[in-house]
Amino acid sequence: MKPLRALLCGAASAALAAAGLTSFVAGQASGATADAAGLGSRWYAAAPYLMPLDNDPPNAPAIMDATGLKAFQLAFVLAPDGGGCSPTWGGTAPVSSDTAVAGVISSIRAKGGDVSVSVGGYGGTKLGQNCADANATAAAYQQVITKYGLKAIDFDLEEPEYENTAAISHEIGAAKILQQNNPGLYVSVTTAGTADGTGWFGKQMLSEAKSQGFVPDNFSIMPFDGGFSGAAAQTGALTNFNSVLQSTFGWSAATAYAHEGFSGMNGRSDSGEFFSQADFQTVLDYATSHNMARFTFWSLNRDRQCTPPDNNGRTSGTCSSVPQAAWDFAKYSVKFAGATPPDSPPPSSPPPSSPGGGGTCAAAAWTSGAVYTQGNEVSHNGHTWKAKWWTQNEEPGTTGEWGVWQDEGAC
Repeated sequence: MKPLRALLCGAASAALAAAGLTSFVAGQASGATADAAGLGSRWYAAAPYLMPLDNDPPNAPAIMDATGLKAFQLAFVLAPDGGGCSPTWGGTAPVSSDTAVAGVISSIRAKGGDVSVSVGGYGGTKLGQNCADANATAAAYQQVITKYGLKAIDFDLEEPEYENTAAISHEIGAAKILQQNNPGLYVSVTTAGTADGTGWFGKQMLSEAKSQGFVPDNFSIMPFDGGFSGAAAQTGALTNFNSVLQSTFGWSAATAYAHEGFSGMNGRSDSGEFFSQADFQTVLDYATSHNMARFTFWSLNRDRQCTPPDNNGRTSGTCSSVPQAAWDFAKYSVKFAGATPPDSPPPSSPPPSSPGGGGTCAAAAWTSGAVYTQGNEVSHNGHTWKAKWWTQNEEPGTTGEWGVWQDEGAC
């Protein structure tokens, strides 16, 4: 989910591509009326990201009990690592034969909740890059929608895909096809955030959407990993992004806010920024006061304190590196959805251990001179780590959430 710190550029085109888009925009401004499992679209707009297969997945029903959360944004669907145009979880687990994620979804729905699925994300090979055209890309995503009975989907368009003009054309075209073929489908588009809203590639993506006559329920930016210092920098980026949406689509400020979303990162970001509960409250106040369309964050896997507390330390995929009770940040999503979370601190499931947490690790210990390839597992400082690609002499725990080593939790 980490955005590219893209180069800034001037405002996007101010003209509307065609008069016919105006009526289409007006019809979309209020959002879809999705109601799977009895949920309104506001819950899909508030759904935080959850990796169901990686980064020490927390128990979704337990989070629901503790916070009142009803919707989850499951991440990420990618193209197969070996090539092809079929959907997989993380590039390795085919959707067609999946039972693990289906089980997570069933457990959420059994408690009256629902899920959206996010396609893309930071890194990996996206279906828009591999599939021949928009129709083929849409057909791949339709398999996901049909398999899980989805009422919502998120297009997370980032590096390296959004630097590829053809791939972005395929993704935007696929999103439009899915929107047309699945009435009521809630569609969000998430992209990188910069101080002036979004960078050059993000603006090109918006221009592509305009040229195709595609308007999702929201365009969301991720104002982190770009030199952001707390909530003030984030709300400033949201204000500037609103201007970008106005100039691109010819919208008023109010219409632009009705299509604008925020996707934050709780705790310590990859680049060492810190976003506390107070920062989330400030951005939430901004979002609600401006009638914004979406408020979400990356991720529920990180929404728990490191053990022992690792504040101001490493960025982890399994804890926040800030002081917190378990699922503190999820409560801001609950508030955005219009519900009231419990006042008392939620019960904490045991969070992952920081380095030195003890225990017995099954994987062989990491050594600096060894060569590791994709899928190799090692143990280091009380955690199990999995290599995402070829590596040598890169110490696990020092490369960040988006580096070569994926933290699979304490061992």
